[in-house]
Amino acid sequence: MNTFTIIFLSLLGLSLLTELWLANRHIRHVSANRDAVPDAFRNKITLEDHQKAADYTIAHTRFGRIEDSYGTLLLAVWTVGGGLEWLDRLCRGFGWGELGTGTLFILSAFIFMGLLGLPMSVYQTFVIENRFGFNKTRPGLFVTDMIKKTLLLGILGTPLAIAALWLMQETGALWWVYVWLLWGGFTLLLVWAYPALIAPIFNKFTPLKEGTVRERIQSLLERTGFRSRGIFVMDGSRRSAHGNAYFTGFGKTKRIVFFDTLLEHLGEKEIEAVLAHELGHFKRRHVMKRMLLTFTFSLVGLAILGWLVAQPWFYTGLGMSQPSTHAALMLFMLIGPVFTFFLQPLLAWGSRRYEYEADSFAAEQTDAGELVSALVKLYRENASTLTPDPLHSAFYDSHPPAALRIAHLAGKT
Repeated sequence: MNTFTIIFLSLLGLSLLTELWLANRHIRHVSANRDAVPDAFRNKITLEDHQKAADYTIAHTRFGRIEDSYGTLLLAVWTVGGGLEWLDRLCRGFGWGELGTGTLFILSAFIFMGLLGLPMSVYQTFVIENRFGFNKTRPGLFVTDMIKKTLLLGILGTPLAIAALWLMQETGALWWVYVWLLWGGFTLLLVWAYPALIAPIFNKFTPLKEGTVRERIQSLLERTGFRSRGIFVMDGSRRSAHGNAYFTGFGKTKRIVFFDTLLEHLGEKEIEAVLAHELGHFKRRHVMKRMLLTFTFSLVGLAILGWLVAQPWFYTGLGMSQPSTHAALMLFMLIGPVFTFFLQPLLAWGSRRYEYEADSFAAEQTDAGELVSALVKLYRENASTLTPDPLHSAFYDSHPPAALRIAHLAGKT
């Protein structure tokens, strides 16, 4: 066992222990507050709904401990356990040459990982979500979705893998710059293509009907100077009872999407307030900032990989005997989250700060009280806990805890 193996396994174990410790804290804290609705929500959320949210959160967190442990075990097996080494030898046996072998290796690895993660997905969808009345997915739709995702992986992933591996092999020491440009271009292409070409493969999108809701939304868009190519309703109820709204795309494909489940539970002014919050992310350039941060991290990561690809200990330390560009790329994608795990609190903090800014923008453009009312309904309908463990929330949550968010908005009324 070389030094890098020890470092990797130590970080992997430390990450798992941290995840389990935080999960246990979260379960204890939510359980301890299960039987009393927080003062800020006493006249807005019933004790029954509060307890349902607590039970739902606890069930998910307990299952999350199993997922984390299972994922850690699989990662160890894929790397130091020899899983990728076995897959590499299997792919080389077809004699397709370095580029063909590498492409087959990467796509096969993703397919195998998807299959190994399938039991977790099935349990979460058909057991936990069913238990709390959220799952609307039928087995046939679940299987169809899985087949579509696999086909998309092949259609989109094959040319991307071929191009990336060719650049790594043929463009010299600075290959990582070219791969970064390829990845950046591919990402932007997906952002552009997703609303019009990919999302409709899985869901039906219908234009929001004419009426007072649409008129109110159009008025909000006009006074905030936001241009959209369309306002659509998505049939989210085919799969889940959870509600949401989002913006997607850019340029001519930019569109506003409401889940049909969200429209069922919110009033017109509340819908306008939720949309104003989402607009706030665009007006405060959060989407652009997140994209630039992602591109920066990816450039730094590829630069590090550009050095690691020539280090024999990188391969042997992770269970692979034969260095190759495809092995280096796959190993780096697998272990990257382990080495960046403790950056999660910083990223979560930045995301929560953006949420506060978007809430402030919504309060400027609409009635803050309507946004509070909408959020309370969404917390209730989505069974979101009102009492998360503060440390767990600080480490993971992209949105502020409910009580802090409502208090922030209360100061805007």
